[in-house]
Amino acid sequence: MTGWPEARLLGRDVARLEDAALIRGQGRFADDIALPGMLHAAFVRSAQAHALIKGIDTSAARTMPGVHAVLTLADLRPYLTDTRLRVALPSPAYRMDLHRPVLAEAEVVHVGEALAVVIADSRALAEDAAAAVMIDDEPLPAVADCVAALLPGSPAAHSDQAGNLAAEMVLAYGDVEAAFASAPHRFREELWMHRGSAQSMECRGLVAVHDPLEDRLTLWNSTQTPHASRRMICDLLGLEETQVRVVTPDVGGGFGPKLIFYAEEVVIALAAKLLRRPVKWIEDRGEHCVTTTQERDQAWDVEIATDAEGRILGLRGGLVHDHGAWTARGINVPQGAVSAMPLAYVVPAFRMQVRVAVTNKVPVTPVRGAGQPQGVFAMERLLDRAARELGIGRDEIRRRNLVPGDRMPYATPLRTRGGMQVVLDSGDYPACQQLALDGAGWADFPRRQAEALAAGRHIGMGLANYVEGTGRGPFEHVSVRVEPSGRIVVATGAAAMGQSTRTMLTQIVAEHLGFDMDNVTVLTGDTAAAPMGIGGSNSRQAVLAGSSAHAAALRVREKILAVASELMEVAVEDLEIEGRDVRVKGAPGMRKSLGEIARATAGLPGFALPAGLGPGLIATEEVVIDAMAYANGSAVAEVEVDADTGGVTLRHIVFAHDCGRALHPRIVEGQLMGGIAHGIGNALFEEMRFDENAQPISTTLADYLLVTATEMPPVTIRHMESPSPLNPLGIKGVGEAGVIPIAAAIASAIEDALRPFGVRINRVPVSPVDILSLIGPVP
Repeated sequence: MTGWPEARLLGRDVARLEDAALIRGQGRFADDIALPGMLHAAFVRSAQAHALIKGIDTSAARTMPGVHAVLTLADLRPYLTDTRLRVALPSPAYRMDLHRPVLAEAEVVHVGEALAVVIADSRALAEDAAAAVMIDDEPLPAVADCVAALLPGSPAAHSDQAGNLAAEMVLAYGDVEAAFASAPHRFREELWMHRGSAQSMECRGLVAVHDPLEDRLTLWNSTQTPHASRRMICDLLGLEETQVRVVTPDVGGGFGPKLIFYAEEVVIALAAKLLRRPVKWIEDRGEHCVTTTQERDQAWDVEIATDAEGRILGLRGGLVHDHGAWTARGINVPQGAVSAMPLAYVVPAFRMQVRVAVTNKVPVTPVRGAGQPQGVFAMERLLDRAARELGIGRDEIRRRNLVPGDRMPYATPLRTRGGMQVVLDSGDYPACQQLALDGAGWADFPRRQAEALAAGRHIGMGLANYVEGTGRGPFEHVSVRVEPSGRIVVATGAAAMGQSTRTMLTQIVAEHLGFDMDNVTVLTGDTAAAPMGIGGSNSRQAVLAGSSAHAAALRVREKILAVASELMEVAVEDLEIEGRDVRVKGAPGMRKSLGEIARATAGLPGFALPAGLGPGLIATEEVVIDAMAYANGSAVAEVEVDADTGGVTLRHIVFAHDCGRALHPRIVEGQLMGGIAHGIGNALFEEMRFDENAQPISTTLADYLLVTATEMPPVTIRHMESPSPLNPLGIKGVGEAGVIPIAAAIASAIEDALRPFGVRINRVPVSPVDILSLIGPVP
């Protein structure tokens, strides 16, 4: 599979550049950074889900051995321009301003909220001193359930608010009321969907150091968005951009929560500046479960209207979304969920009301998929219900409603959060579904299922489709330059977090500049190397950074050949770049090295530059792409359910997808496999649980269950390629795709396996206890 039959690197499974250091233990993560005189931080965090703070007594902690400082908001306020983190994405839907505090002072609104920070000679000493900080608090009623939060009489999650409605919006088009009034069939489902935390292998962490000579702060920060981090630190500390450098070292997974700016970033930066010593803070797993943003609960009440043939006439309903205690990003998770719901299908009329509820829990922001798995789950559950009631095959009802390939590009009435119309740019959704069905043996499965049932075994197969908006713009910065040494240096605002960004950019640039990947250095996630950047999220970096790298490399190539043509007195069309040289086609002995050409453009005083093209072999690009590239796919899951224990065994998953041209098929498959594993966790294992007082219950990996290698089934991945017309490479994002349809497909498969018991799956994750409860007493 390759979308570049003439290419030598693009579309090929070249060796990943990131692997050697990582598999040898030579990676450099935040916790690997050790600086002379470095101090360590531990935060004092609230044990209450909701309480008024009467006082914070730090006197005992300040006198403990090895403690250099104990800082509260009162200590930091003189150095801050603002005590709030104002990061919310704009939306007219907000009903409350819920900006997180740098440190809590008068009220805490979720367990884990930071009240103070201790800086000491070691992490152990800092933690001991943090335990000695005494918090005088007055507990207040806590809000733990997002649906109950919006009922009259519910306690307020914030004492200064009259209610708990953080935001409200309606996404609608078409005449929904007329569609339902005239529809011969209507089917309604009430659904409960939970997605937990990211649980990246590496938790958050950073090291900050202040250089008094240059008056510059440097932060090594495990973040997906280094430029946004720098901007917030500059804003909060009143510094210029030249006074703050943020660098992402190796990042052990991001999955969404690391795109958020957190209070710890500015607190540690300021502590390093005040103490004139490097300061390190590394989040432990317990902190990750109560401080790093999560996704969580959504309660859906949805209805579908169809004609007698199962063709969709309309969708309507509403959802309540658990926002957590603060607005740490915006309301893009519920908006993304609702927007994803109808995307794969022709839906003439649509209306969904979204209500966003504040609770006394960790703030909610995107986790891999950003609400889209929930929207797909709702849509696919409705289609399974309609198929069952109408006596139509689950595959057939989807085939009748999928957007057909001959209607691409397909303009929908939906709009993005930025107000742009959603236009599905390319693809053949019915063909993709059929590819998955064929790979899974869907047509033959009823025979196998009947044989298994006769033997007392319950096997089932489920299907789900998705469409994902990828490559969210508007741009990503990339510069490409050839140094006088002949080495090619690529600098970008894109941030690597385990998705092979370095390999991807090297492939693209080397394809145009000699094919020697060893001659390319890629600098990612360093605000000193790239003046601007948006960073990693929303399956965007290959589309945006890749397109900018492609454009910049072409410009540098054009200049290299023009200068070489003048130096060698050979026509441009007779030259080629091979390895680290420009040579004459057919006469490889006639050549100039890239270093020689770069030095010729460096300039000498009083001498003219060659070719009249200006100094240096360098090009900078920020290719602007506002429209999103829509990837799609279909997942088929086969399961076996033990009716005596409720245990679910995944037997096989087939995942057919279309991400446009695949730059590196093996990396694409790796991204999909990671997403599929995440989806299995969402379907069967992962649950961030809280009790009725909003106290977290899942605070270790013994309580928060993650999928492991033993739970992973055989997975077959099938590829389609419909190049996107929206970017010069024809690519679409793939980092989140794998997770989106998996919970829906597994739920469908479990329901299919348990048809003899009349089981209906209307929530995820679904545990063995849930399944036994649904089966009921077995005669």
